[in-house]
Amino acid sequence: MIALVRGSLAYKSIDHVIIDVGGVGYRLFIPLSTFYSLPEAGEISLFTHTHVREDSLLLYGFLSLEEKNLFVILIGISGIGPKLAVNILSHIPAGDLKRAIATGDIKRLSGLPGIGKKTAERLVLELKDKVGPVEGPATTPGSSPAAGTAAGDLIGDVISALVNLGYKENQARKVLENMELAPELSMEEALKGALKVLIR
Repeated sequence: MIALVRGSLAYKSIDHVIIDVGGVGYRLFIPLSTFYSLPEAGEISLFTHTHVREDSLLLYGFLSLEEKNLFVILIGISGIGPKLAVNILSHIPAGDLKRAIATGDIKRLSGLPGIGKKTAERLVLELKDKVGPVEGPATTPGSSPAAGTAAGDLIGDVISALVNLGYKENQARKVLENMELAPELSMEEALKGALKVLIR
């Protein structure tokens, strides 16, 4: 099992990276939290989980060991596969997820894309004793970026990214239409701002 990959960042997108290790490119699927923290280039190191299926072998990468461990715990729950687990970790910080499970915060959990009330209740029931200690204060979703108007291609890129993350196109478009996006705003910043609005 591959547990860690270290090498040169050859490619980076919102859902995966390609790491060049001695001339071999490894594709690792990643949550948004890892995407935001990665450099544009240079050497990186990611904790990995190797997911073996009958027809494929997939790698999932995480900057923190805490997120990797949460991912492994999540995919152990019936009905939660790797894609949904990554999506969960993309929309809530690891500490907040552990806190929501430990305190039985069904409202917060069921507000995550792909998680209904029944799944949220199952998460609390099955994971309450497995998530470990919760440290630090909870984060509070902030307001969206302000000032100026965004170019159409930026809005299109962000909508596409949100749809790939499981949101409805009309839902994503409505959020972006209500945001004031500065022209110099990067796609990463715009996406992060939209997600803050969507997960409130």
